[in-house]
Amino acid sequence: MGRKALAVKTDVSKPSDVSQLIETTVNTFGKIDILVNNAGVREEPAKPIQDITEEEWDSINGVNLKGVFLCIKYAVPHMIKQKYGKIINIASIFGQVAFPGYAAYCAAKGGVINLTRTLALELAPHKINVNAIGPGVIETELSKTTLEDPEVMKLILPLIPFGRVGQPEDIAAVAVFLASDESEYVNGQTIFADGGWLAH
Repeated sequence: MGRKALAVKTDVSKPSDVSQLIETTVNTFGKIDILVNNAGVREEPAKPIQDITEEEWDSINGVNLKGVFLCIKYAVPHMIKQKYGKIINIASIFGQVAFPGYAAYCAAKGGVINLTRTLALELAPHKINVNAIGPGVIETELSKTTLEDPEVMKLILPLIPFGRVGQPEDIAAVAVFLASDESEYVNGQTIFADGGWLAH
């Protein structure tokens, strides 16, 4: 397509890595218009709160919540300068509803949803949109093992009115809309792409 891509190995929970990521991006492309916070980890397998170690809690929240904070923190000065920016945070339906066995993940994704609202207010005067996407159960490498278990599918499918798990393309389509100029008046929202799960 004649486009230029750049890969920068980054641990989003480390300020020095994130600072380097943003700096390299701006040095290469001259600016940063769109930030999608898509890095994510979760408890694997699911476990009760008393079995989650402090290290696991810190690791999950470090990537899923602190990582979002750090990427925004370092990208925003460049967006403020140009009076334009689109920030898209990948949250989850489990930031809105509880899911036993995934306390750290649910806590982090709930944090992402409220961080999105807060920063939408804070950054609106700079013409920066901040929104989130709340995926339902999506077939990715992260969920593959879980979704291969027939017992899990028996529990999950009845909760999805659409009758199927989502595909990455289902989320990508929402991200494209939020990254486009068509979504200029959409701000502080979490769009749940979940096949109807949260409509229950």
